[in-house]
Amino acid sequence: MKIEKIIIHCSATREGRDFTVDDIDKWHKARGWICVGYHYVIRLDGAIEKGRDDNKGGAHAKGHNKNSIGICYIGGLDKNGDAKDTRTDAQKEALRFLVDFLLKNNDADVIGHNEVSNKACPCFNVKEWYYGKK
Repeated sequence: MKIEKIIIHCSATREGRDFTVDDIDKWHKARGWICVGYHYVIRLDGAIEKGRDDNKGGAHAKGHNKNSIGICYIGGLDKNGDAKDTRTDAQKEALRFLVDFLLKNNDADVIGHNEVSNKACPCFNVKEWYYGKK
């Protein structure tokens, strides 16, 4: 599968509460999906967990799942449930590492979910973070 986009997401969970790819898999199956919609999940401690196989289409950005990789960091909401960049330093480092690794073999654009959907997710400006652009 030719990867054209790497789409960054948040789990839309409150800061400080850690979840796993298995947790998200259960949430997505409860919605009727086959399995977790993301290809990768980044935990609070920076651990990168594998979700869907990279060669399988995701279920993470309606209309943009074909030829894209979905990466989800755990968090994205403050303690009150409002959108917030809650990435830990370890998550930021792991996300940069993972995106750089994926781009070694793919000529893809790195974008936030909010660039293809009317959502706050991933609750930070991906273009500014990765490319230094606003």
